[in-house]
Amino acid sequence: MSSGGEERKTSWPEVVGLPAEEAKKVILKDMPDADIVVVPVGTPVTMDFRPNRVRIFVDTVAGTPTIG
Repeated sequence: MSSGGEERKTSWPEVVGLPAEEAKKVILKDMPDADIVVVPVGTPVTMDFRPNRVRIFVDTVAGTPTIG
């Protein structure tokens, strides 16, 4: 909690559907000290609580997969 009486934001439902980089920008505006980690949906993650960590779970293909 900040000294100004405002609650610290703990979730960002408004970024659902945005590209990960855009979501990061929105989150960092609210929480400049955030350690943002982008992980694929279904990836095992640790259960420890870190108040500065924000995980963005992604499940879409961003570009055309190609061989090579």
